[in-house]
Amino acid sequence: MLWNAVERNPESQLLNLNHPWAPGLTPVVHALISPVEFGGATLATERVERRLAAVLAADVAGYSRLMGADEEGTLGRLKAVRKNFVDPAIASYRGRIVKTTGDGMLVEFASAVDAARCSIEVQRAMAAQNADVPQDVRIELRIGIHVGDIIIDDDDIFGDGVNIAARLESIAEPGGVCVSDDAYRQVRGKIETICDDMGPQNLKNITDPMRAWRLQIDNASGPARASALAGSPPSLPRKPSIVVLPLLNLSGDPEQEYFADGLTQSLTTDLSRFRGLFVIGRNTAFTFKGKPINLKEIGITLGVRYVLEGSVQRGGERIRVNVELIDAQTGGHLWAERFDRDRADLFEIQDEIGRRVAYSLSVQISKAERERGELARSSNPDSVDLVLRALALMGTRSKELNDRISLYEQAAQLDPRNSDAWAGFARGKANLVFAGWSSNPGEDLRLAATASQKALDIDPNNPDALFAKGQVFLARRNFAAALEAYEHACELNPSHPNYHQLRGVAKLGLGRSTEAIEHIHEAIRLSPRDFFIADFYMCLGWAYWDLGDHQQAKHWLERSIAQNSGIEATHFLLASTLLRMGQAEEASAVVKGVLNEKPHWTVQLCKLYPTSTASQAGFLKDLQDAGLPEA
Repeated sequence: MLWNAVERNPESQLLNLNHPWAPGLTPVVHALISPVEFGGATLATERVERRLAAVLAADVAGYSRLMGADEEGTLGRLKAVRKNFVDPAIASYRGRIVKTTGDGMLVEFASAVDAARCSIEVQRAMAAQNADVPQDVRIELRIGIHVGDIIIDDDDIFGDGVNIAARLESIAEPGGVCVSDDAYRQVRGKIETICDDMGPQNLKNITDPMRAWRLQIDNASGPARASALAGSPPSLPRKPSIVVLPLLNLSGDPEQEYFADGLTQSLTTDLSRFRGLFVIGRNTAFTFKGKPINLKEIGITLGVRYVLEGSVQRGGERIRVNVELIDAQTGGHLWAERFDRDRADLFEIQDEIGRRVAYSLSVQISKAERERGELARSSNPDSVDLVLRALALMGTRSKELNDRISLYEQAAQLDPRNSDAWAGFARGKANLVFAGWSSNPGEDLRLAATASQKALDIDPNNPDALFAKGQVFLARRNFAAALEAYEHACELNPSHPNYHQLRGVAKLGLGRSTEAIEHIHEAIRLSPRDFFIADFYMCLGWAYWDLGDHQQAKHWLERSIAQNSGIEATHFLLASTLLRMGQAEEASAVVKGVLNEKPHWTVQLCKLYPTSTASQAGFLKDLQDAGLPEA
C-alpha cells in the first residue's frame, strides 16, 4: 500500500505530522511543531501554508503478491503502465505528482473534476490493456479521491485531505475509483459517469464514518474514446440502428427552442414505429444537446450505425427543416434534404423524413405505416404546436408533469381528433398516480382510461394510447390486461424504452421476473443515458428482489438511488431487501429517511405498487416491520 513505508518508519521525512497513522513524536518532530526556546524567550514557528485541493491516491492491488511471484516482470509492467497511461493522463489533466512509492503515488489536482476524469481515463485504459492478460499477473490500480484542506511543505503535502484520499483508495476495488462525499458534490453533473452511493464508510484512523461514492468505470456513459478503452462498447444490432440528435434551433429566438426539441422527439417516435429499425431513445439522444459532436464517437458509445441530425428554423407561419442522414462509422452522408413548408404541413415534413430514412436504410414500410399520418394526425397547427410544447417538456419529474398535462388538454380541446393529444393527457394522468403526486388517484385513473380510449378510437394503432391504457390496468392490478396493452405498444413501436420497461413491470406483477429482467435490459440498451435511468435500475432491483436474489437486488436498488434518491419505491424495496438479508437496523434507517422527507407515506399507499399477488403481503409486512406506519 502507498503508505506502508510511512507507517513502518515514523522517523521518515515523508511522515505526515497531522496523520492519524503517526505512531509517536520524535525529538525531531517536536522541534518542528513546538515553540522554539531561544535565550529564555519563546519564538513562534513559521506560518503554515494551506490550500484547498483535490488529492488522488493510487496504489497497485496485490502488489506484494505480484512482486513475490515475479519482481522484474512486475516492475517492468508497472513502469510501462506509468509511461503509457498514468503519467500522460495526469499531465493532460494538469495534475502534479507529489510523490511515488514502489506501488503507488500521490497526486494533487486543482479541480476534483480533473482528478475524476483523469482517474476514469486511466482505469479504462488499464482495463483495455488487461483484457487479454491473465488475472494473476494483471497490474490493476485502486484510486481514491478527496477534496480538502492540505498543508504544503516544500513540494510535499500533508493533512486530512491526504489521509482521507489514501483511506478511500484502500476501500476501492481493483480497477475502481472511490471518491469522498466532498469530491462527489464537486463532480456531480460534470462527469458523464454513473456514481454508486456506498453509504457511510468506517475508514481506518478516521474518527467519524464518511460517505463514499464508487465511480462506475465500466458502465459510465462518457465519450466513445473512453468506452472503446474499456473494451465494452455496445455491439451493433442486427437491424439498421439510428439516433436522432437534437435539432438545432436556428430561429434566433430562444422561445422557439421548444419547437426544435418537440420536433426531435416527434421524429424519434416516427422512426421508432418502423419495425425494421433500432432507434435510440429520445432522453439518451438529448444528453448530447449543446455539446461538441463527434459522430463516430456517438456511434460507438450508443452502438448505432446511423445518425440523423439537422436544424429547424421557424418564422411566422413558415418552417424550414434541414436534415442529414450520416453513416457514423464512415462519416459518409447518405442523403440531405431541406424542407420549406407552411406550419400546417409539419406532419407531412415528418412523414417524408421518416420515409426517406427508412428507404435509405432499406427498411420495408408497410402500407399501414405509410398511411399513418394521413389517417390519424391533427390538421390543426395550433393543436400540433401545443403537443410539441408538451413533448419538449419530457425529461422533467416534478410540477412540470402538470404543465405537460395542461398542454395536452389544451391541444385536445383545440382539436378533439388529435389522438396524440389524448394519449399524452392519458399518460400524464396515469404518471401522476404512479409518482404519488395525485390528490385523487381514482379520478385521475378514470380520466386516463377515458382519454386513452378516445385516442384509440381515433387511431387504434397509437402506441402511446396503448401505453397509457396499460398504466391504468397496472394501477388497478390487472396485470394480464396491462401486459397485453404493452406488448401491442411494443409491436407498434419496438424502439420505445418505456414500453419495454413497463412490459417488464407487468410481467413482474404476473410473477414472471426472469422474463421481466430481459425486457428491462432491452429498455436500458435502447436508452442507456436516459433521464429516467434510475427507474430502469429500480425495476431491475425489483425483479431480483422478487426472485430472492438479495445481493443483485441491493446492487441495482443502490444504483437507482445514486442516480435519483427521490423515488420512494426504490427505498422501500431496498428496506425490504435489507430486512431479508438480516440487516434490520439498516432497513429501519432507510424507511426513517423517507419519512423524514415525506411523512405522509404509509403501508396502505404502497399497496399501489404492482407487486405480484404472491409477493405483496410479504413486501407490505417488511415495510411495517421496518417502521412504516400502517395508515
